[in-house]
Amino acid sequence: MAIKTTVITGATSGIGEETALALAKEGHALYLLVRNIIKGDELKKRLITETGNTQIYIVKCDLADLQSVKDAIAELSGKLFAINILINNAGGVFQQRELSKDRFEMTFTTNHLGHFLLTNSLMPLLQKGQARIINVSSEAHKMGVRQFDDLQWEQSYNAWKAYGMNKLFNIYFTQSLASKFGNTGILAFSLHPGVVSTGFWNGFKGFKKLLVGLGRSFFMISAKQGAETTVFLATAPRLDKYNGSYFKKKKVAKTSAIATDTGARDKLWAISEKLLSR
Repeated sequence: MAIKTTVITGATSGIGEETALALAKEGHALYLLVRNIIKGDELKKRLITETGNTQIYIVKCDLADLQSVKDAIAELSGKLFAINILINNAGGVFQQRELSKDRFEMTFTTNHLGHFLLTNSLMPLLQKGQARIINVSSEAHKMGVRQFDDLQWEQSYNAWKAYGMNKLFNIYFTQSLASKFGNTGILAFSLHPGVVSTGFWNGFKGFKKLLVGLGRSFFMISAKQGAETTVFLATAPRLDKYNGSYFKKKKVAKTSAIATDTGARDKLWAISEKLLSR
């Protein structure tokens, strides 16, 4: 069986780390896009030691820095003939409004815009690899609002609403990829990993920190469990008929009503292109 070439963002912790471990065991050649090279190298050593798979490669990529994303694209394009799997896993919620190096709001940049740039720029390699593009979204998309007139949250910032909006954007992006590139062999999926007990929640303080602690005790799942749907979408055969779909617990799931709005998803695509061309 041919070796799969797989690119993963946000692989040094949580769901991304467990995804990388599972796919290393499957024999994939992994290109791990990481902000922190030291952590990336530590993960590489762990994966090689635990799986015996030596085809693990670290590429520096900070999704909140568009030049860093472009540098990673150039490195991958110079090394690879094709990509079979792209897992857009990195993301985050920011308790206070922050701006990226490029002056974009951080939730928008980290969860959507950086991945939009990465995916579209790698499209020639993805098409050669008849690739699956897997976007890690969340059930939080159901509280998302389409705030196209204030994507940067300059009027009034709410961390969870910003996160929900960008998880909604992950679904729009997935549907657009399936629509625009499905006839070239591209498959695109979005997913909810579950409510996972990872470092994602570490920035919470006060009462919210207490709620997170209780959640970890009673209903949050492990990062390994949270990675299961991603791994399924990367490895399961015969998923063509589900192109563009949203998954939960390894099955197609319903999205919110506004997540099916083709006009909104087209608007997001056009706005994203415009922002990246400025």
